Amino acid sequence: MKKGSVHSYSEVTRLVDVGLRKYMLNVFSYMSAGLFLTAIVAYVASLSEAFISFFLSSNLAFFVVALAPIAVVMYLSFKINSISAGKAKALFFAYAALLGLSMASIMVFYTTASIVSTFFVTSSMFLSMVVYGYSTQKDLTSFGSFMFMGLIGIFVAGIVNMFLHSTVTSLVISAIGVIVFTGLTAYDTQVIKSFYLESDSSDASEKKAVFGALQLYMDFINLFLHLLRFLGSRRD
Repeated sequence: MKKGSVHSYSEVTRLVDVGLRKYMLNVFSYMSAGLFLTAIVAYVASLSEAFISFFLSSNLAFFVVALAPIAVVMYLSFKINSISAGKAKALFFAYAALLGLSMASIMVFYTTASIVSTFFVTSSMFLSMVVYGYSTQKDLTSFGSFMFMGLIGIFVAGIVNMFLHSTVTSLVISAIGVIVFTGLTAYDTQVIKSFYLESDSSDASEKKAVFGALQLYMDFINLFLHLLRFLGSRRD
C-alpha cells in the first residue's frame, strides 16, 4: 500500500470519528435539553394547586395530558423522514413539555429529596449503559430483541394490573422495568451510533440526532419512574 493511501485512509477515519462525536453530542444535547424542559414544566405545574386538583379529579384532563405525549411521539416516529429538522425539534420539545405536565403529580406525591436522589441514581445507571453501548464491539441486536420482549411483557402486565390493583404485581413490574430500560439504553445507544453516516446532509443528521434523543429520553424517563417506585419516599 502506498504511503499516500495510508495517510488518506487515516484522514478519512479521523473525519468520520469527528463527525460521529459531533452527531452523538447533538443527540445527548437534545436529550438533556428535553429532560431539563420536562423537569421545569413538572415543577411549575406542581406549584399550581388548581392544575393538580383538576388533573387528578378529572378523568378527561388525565387522559388528555397522558395521551397527548403519546400522540406527539407517534406522529414524530412516523413522519421523521418527511418533516424538516426544525419541525422535528419542535415536536420533540413539545413532547418533553407535555410529559412534564403529566409528571407534575410526582412532585406532589414524592419528597423532593427522594426525587433528586433517584435522578442521580438513574443518571449513573444510564450513563454507564450509554458508555457500554457506545464502546462495545459486541452486537447487541439479540440482546435488544430480548429487552423488547420484556417491554411488551411490562406493557401487558401493566394493563392487567390496572384491574387487579396489586401492589406486589406493581413492584414486580417496576423491578423488571429497571432491568429492561437499563438494557435498552445500551442497545439504543448502539443503534443510534449505527445511524450515523458521514454522507448525511445537515438536515438528515439533525433529524437522526433528534430521533435518537427521543429514544434515549424515553429510556431515561422510564428507568427513572421504575426506580422511583423503590427509592422514592412519599410525602406524609
